[in-house]
Amino acid sequence: LEEQEPPELLYHGTAARFLSTIHAEGLKPMSRLYVHLSKDIETAVIVGRRHGKPAVLQVSSGAMYKDGYKFYLSKNGVWLTKKVDAKYIREIISDGKEV
Repeated sequence: LEEQEPPELLYHGTAARFLSTIHAEGLKPMSRLYVHLSKDIETAVIVGRRHGKPAVLQVSSGAMYKDGYKFYLSKNGVWLTKKVDAKYIREIISDGKEV
């Protein structure tokens, strides 16, 4: 994939039970090659539901890009990056409710 400039904000869907680790360590690819990010909140909620009570994190991808992080856009519309430091993350939905 070719590197691309992402939109200012992207979203990550996860389960609420993972939030404390994410706030401490940021987002890591875990068993994947990249962290997967969505362009919209609705998609992130669907992804989060797969893992339990959904949580959605807003990622300041524009700031990350300006700080030198690389982003890639997959053919199916998923944004990819190697990691997301906690300072770029803001929780917007936890346990299925807006924060």
